[in-house]
Amino acid sequence: MERLQKVLAHSGVASRRKSEELIAKGRVAVNGQVVRDMGIKVGVKDRIEVDGVPIARESHVYYAFYKPRGVISAVTDDKKRKVVTDFFTDVPERIFPVGRLDYDTTGLLLMTNDGDFSYKLTHPKHEVPKTYVAKVKGVVYPKDLLPFKKGIMIKRRRTAPARFNVLSVDHEKKTSIVELVIHEGRNHQVKEMFHAVGFPVMKLKREKFGDLTLAGLRPGEYRKLTKKEIQDLVG
Repeated sequence: MERLQKVLAHSGVASRRKSEELIAKGRVAVNGQVVRDMGIKVGVKDRIEVDGVPIARESHVYYAFYKPRGVISAVTDDKKRKVVTDFFTDVPERIFPVGRLDYDTTGLLLMTNDGDFSYKLTHPKHEVPKTYVAKVKGVVYPKDLLPFKKGIMIKRRRTAPARFNVLSVDHEKKTSIVELVIHEGRNHQVKEMFHAVGFPVMKLKREKFGDLTLAGLRPGEYRKLTKKEIQDLVG
């Protein structure tokens, strides 16, 4: 059983807030009866109508997607740039990205139509680790990144402690490859963390989400998650 406004939002009728407005205005009926109670819960067998039109109830779907560079982590873009859902034209469900990756960042992005799943994976309190590999300007020594372990101030907010590993250093080109593991998801966080310690990011890729990896995927490709993978991600 799920709250009515949540079911409306998942079905694509409107956002959760707008769905609550529809309920308050008496425009939603369950099994032929108009409801105005925000706390009402409905099951899969309940018939839900908005303005007399039955809503479509979608089954939850879950995908791992290898996001290429130059793609927006959104379902639409007012500037007509390519968005992640452009790669899912054969998927009938109305899916959306779990969190986001920057336009020029590549790597693992999860796609779903399950709002609870998305919340559990993106809210910091659940501490789901996300592993990035960054190519940065400068020769990095482990001591340079020690502030990451305690958290650093970015836009007057301290980041949560993060783990890192210097994978390689090119002394001739003065660049370094660093692995960083965080469990937050602020906009541009990884780039801003490296910038704060003096190593601007040149390239960035998300390698893992929890224990899930990009294995078997090439840029622009996706696959369904297994039941075990879904369970492992949400605990």
